[in-house]
Amino acid sequence: MPQTLAPPAPAPAGAPASGTSPDPELSALAERHGLTVSGARPSLSEYVRQLWDRRHFISAFASAKLTAQYSQAKLGQVWQVATPLLNALVYYLIFGLLIGTRKGVPDFVPFLVTGVFIFTFTQSSVMAGTRSISGNLGLVRALHFPRACLPISFCLMQLQQLLFSMGVLVVILLGFGQIPTWSWLLAVPALTLQFVFNTGLAMVMARLGSKTPDLAQLMPFIMRTWMYASGVMFSIDLILKGKHVPAFVEVLLNANPAAVYIDLMRFALIDSFTHHKLPPHVWAFAGGWALLMGVVGFVYFWKAEERYGRG
Repeated sequence: MPQTLAPPAPAPAGAPASGTSPDPELSALAERHGLTVSGARPSLSEYVRQLWDRRHFISAFASAKLTAQYSQAKLGQVWQVATPLLNALVYYLIFGLLIGTRKGVPDFVPFLVTGVFIFTFTQSSVMAGTRSISGNLGLVRALHFPRACLPISFCLMQLQQLLFSMGVLVVILLGFGQIPTWSWLLAVPALTLQFVFNTGLAMVMARLGSKTPDLAQLMPFIMRTWMYASGVMFSIDLILKGKHVPAFVEVLLNANPAAVYIDLMRFALIDSFTHHKLPPHVWAFAGGWALLMGVVGFVYFWKAEERYGRG
């Protein structure tokens, strides 16, 4: 004999429907006893304080990730410096020798290697930031901590890797006749500003990547296009010389944050890269990009704090 299900009983008048705001009486009771919503986003100042309390975790997580990165390779941590060196060698063969971008560029090898190392720092930070939430969902869902720890840790990891590479860069600079001068100290503020910029951009990409994991597949193409527009393998001034390029294109190329930080490092480390080759107001651009992206990236990431790892 066929049976039918009885329709659900209607909800009593005045009762809150599923998915709506909680009962005001329950909210008042929870507030009276100091209870808070699980996973609620803290205020911005409280969020900064929680991040500061987790600073040792951020440092330890970055070091652990860096150590584990090449743990399966036979050469181990050697790949930390071998990878950017091999990239520089490939770019030298293709752009320097075959295409001839080394013509007119004094000290081309230090010029190229500096550009590759500095752009790789930004590229790796952005790529790691894009996957920092979507690639660590188990950690995000299992433990309660400020989610900004993850993109910051990955950027710190890339900074540590860059410092290993800088040791090799110094050897290359000395081998090609570059004598250490006081200008080398300018590398410290330049790298500091670049790290702040990278971290802000990585936090923007972390939020976007948490909702759209496919973005990680698209990023290599975006970063490669950005690299070609940043003067890594050639001099932007020589490329533009004698060409009728619209003024706004020249401004965009010179204000490009990757090109700004690369130029500052070349100015600091390479004798032949004098201040005449720097775009106007380059330090203002470097500080402005770091401040803008650092603040915007942090606030943008914090706004979605309660949604990471859900859905």
